[in-house]
Amino acid sequence: MHTRVIGAVLFCAVAGLTVACQPSDNSVTGGSTSSATPTAGAPAGDGKPSGAASKAVRDFVGMGLQSAQDAAQADGFYALKSHDALGRGRMQALDRNWKVCSQNVAAGTSVPTDTTLDFGSVKLEETCPAQDEKEPTAAGGKMPDFQGKSMKAARAALDSGTSITVKDASAEDRWVLVESNWQVCTQTPAAGAALNGRPVTFTVVKFGETCP
Repeated sequence: MHTRVIGAVLFCAVAGLTVACQPSDNSVTGGSTSSATPTAGAPAGDGKPSGAASKAVRDFVGMGLQSAQDAAQADGFYALKSHDALGRGRMQALDRNWKVCSQNVAAGTSVPTDTTLDFGSVKLEETCPAQDEKEPTAAGGKMPDFQGKSMKAARAALDSGTSITVKDASAEDRWVLVESNWQVCTQTPAAGAALNGRPVTFTVVKFGETCP
């Protein structure tokens, strides 16, 4: 019997029939292919859990933005956004410096926990508007009325190829560096004029200042 086993091994080596002499797939470990059954409740391919449970959204208005986000996550809501409620296009770089003025899902409404919650916010020292101020848009190729709007919002509303000149409206001739901190005083062309690729000029002052 011992001689027959040795002979079989030598036959495989000589004949090159390595596949025939390999162990079955059931004993192979490792590799990139797997036939394991997915675990129940595992996230779907897009990373979101399937069949998310519904939960009532609490009232976040008046809370600090960071505290609101922490509370939302504690309730199971992880898809969170925020925006400038004054329509100035500012980023909420440090959430603790902002407070919540509005929320896109009304308090007490039950929604799936994978619903995106969006908080309208202003800085702590600012007053919440009666309702979120919308950023302007150049719909229909017409020049919007940008007066009083932030220079950042004005730039974002225009086509990216538009030639734009921005000047300090005061006599100080200051550099306009952070455009979300500056408001439009005058504009050329006037509101309602057809843009047609025309260059646009703005004069601006900082928020809190009076246009000359």
